[in-house]
Amino acid sequence: MSTSISIPLKLYERLKKEGVDIEALVVDLLVERLNLNPDEATQIRLELAEKYLKEGVKLVDKDPVQASEKLYKAAEECIKAAATHLNLKDILARVRRRGRWVLADLEKAARAAGKKISEDIYIGWDRANYLHVWGFHEAKLDAEDVKARIPYIEKMVEKLKEELGKREHK
Repeated sequence: MSTSISIPLKLYERLKKEGVDIEALVVDLLVERLNLNPDEATQIRLELAEKYLKEGVKLVDKDPVQASEKLYKAAEECIKAAATHLNLKDILARVRRRGRWVLADLEKAARAAGKKISEDIYIGWDRANYLHVWGFHEAKLDAEDVKARIPYIEKMVEKLKEELGKREHK
């Protein structure tokens, strides 16, 4: 389930100009402000990952550029969820100090999740990052190119869900 909010146009334009992902910022701020426990924060990010994954799959034939971005966002949220689940303290502390995630944090978290949970998570991240650069920013990929990477992103989300399911059954 999700909802939408309105923000003043000037604020929206400033955030966009600075390259801020507004939805990610709002989620990050709310998770921090509500002082959610790691399990809650992980579940919220996993829910977002699944939402973006569905949206990306649905868009791929109509708009491969936007599909690439949605699929990347699915992977990004999956990595953030994994970092929280694994309590990657150094990375999470840097994110907290900086107030946002940067690519280096996501890359390090993806590698750690690949080692600690499943290599499929790192592989999915790598494919999604390719989509972000070549499918979204450069707009060089067609629907077929994007579709070829979807199974890897689906697999990374599935592996994280399996990992979280194991923890619930302990």
